[in-house]
Order: sequence, then structure tokens, then C-alpha cells
Amino acid sequence: MAKVQKLEFQDSNYEAELRLLQIELVKVQRQIISSGSKLLIILEGRDTAGKDGTIKCITEHLSPRETHVVALGIPTTRESGEWYFQRYVAELPSSGEIILFNRSWYNRAGVERVMGFCTDLQYKLFMDSVNEFEGLLVSSGIQIIKYYLDIDKKEQAKRLESRKTDPLKQWKISPIDEQAQKQWKAYSVARDLMLKKTSSADAPWTVVHANNKKLTHLNLIRDLLSRISYPNKDKKLLKIDAEIVMPCPPLGKKLPKVAP
Repeated sequence: MAKVQKLEFQDSNYEAELRLLQIELVKVQRQIISSGSKLLIILEGRDTAGKDGTIKCITEHLSPRETHVVALGIPTTRESGEWYFQRYVAELPSSGEIILFNRSWYNRAGVERVMGFCTDLQYKLFMDSVNEFEGLLVSSGIQIIKYYLDIDKKEQAKRLESRKTDPLKQWKISPIDEQAQKQWKAYSVARDLMLKKTSSADAPWTVVHANNKKLTHLNLIRDLLSRISYPNKDKKLLKIDAEIVMPCPPLGKKLPKVAP
């Protein structure tokens, strides 16, 4: 009963709480622009986990000149012949910018691995090099914050069905969606390997249980704000629900509980 009341309270106050957090995000952007900092936010997760909606909440009141969302499509023939990270490097933040990756180079550890879009060797090379790559980015002055949005199988099925019936969501439907439920277990294995091997000291992962969209938005933004230094931070707003947001431990340690 307490949990139900908590959800109802969050829902009834969602817009007010979100507005206060978005004001904090504007403070963050001011600080990043004035200091010339570079922020890269990576959002990964299962299909329908809510990456688009979360990104919209983060960017809604930020300057479009200094804030960019990157959602790269299928690589061209030329891009397929490049160094794997090459097309992502062109999208990295410059001085004073916030960049959000709606999926990222971790496609290779997830969709490409499960769907057979890369070879075993390509996958191994990625897993062996991504921590070093991100370490170089961090040493060059880019702050990397990585989130994996996780939902359970029943919730994903419900959201996939909604995409089919809601005309405003049908642009999201893709052939990959049809495999999300069939390949659930394979995606779970790929996710666990990715989190275990790529949650480095330079760029650790944070898992967000995303079954409730509004709680996801509020708690992820609170966590994001808590990880960034900026003046006049209102710390009273940043109380994070530990059942929703769970930082991954250092490499090789036990992962937080995620959907099987």
C-alpha cells in the first residue's frame, strides 16, 4: 500500500517536481557554457524503455544551440569500413556543449551482438577497447555519464502493443521491435556482459528501473544533477529512490538486480 501511495504522490506532483529539476538543468547548462566544460550523456536500454521521453524531459528547456541529441541510424557502406568509433567521434561535445546519445557505440554490445549484425571478432574488439576509448575521452576533458534503462518483459510487451495501436507512436515501429520479446533472454545476457565489463572508474554505468515513466524521468534527472558540479545546487531536490536508480559497482563486482 505504501508503494502505491508513493506512486500516486509522484504522479500528482510530477509536473511541479519536473519543473524544479529542469530549472536545475538550466543552472547546469549555464555552468557548462561559462566554464567551457563538455558533457556526454549516454542512454541505452531495452526497446521501449523510455529513452526518447527521458531525453525530451532533460532537453525541453535547454538551449538548442549548446544541446544536441544524437541518434545515429544504420551505418552507410563507407561508415561500415571505418574504425568503429569514428562516426561517433564526430558527434562528441565541444567546449560548452551537452550531447545526449540516444543509443551509442554500445549498439555493438547490444543490438548488433544479439541480432548478428557484427562478427564475434568485431564484438570482442569492441569489448576489449571501449573502456580505454572512454578513458581517453575523459582524460581529454569530457565528462561521461551512462544510463541503462531497464524494464520487465510484461511492461515491454504492453509498450510494443501501444506502438502498434497509437498513430502518434507508429514512427517508432521497426523490424527490431518484433525481435525484442523473442530475443529477451539473449538481450539479458548481452546487457549483463556489457554492464559487467564496461562499468569503468572513468565511465561507470547506472541502471534505472524504468517501468514507471514519470518516476524514471524524475529520478534519472536527480541522479544526473547529483553527478555534476554547478553553483547554487538545490540539494533538497535531489533525493534519489534507490529502488529505481542503482549505480553499477566497479569492474568485476556483482551487478545490481535487473530484469532477467
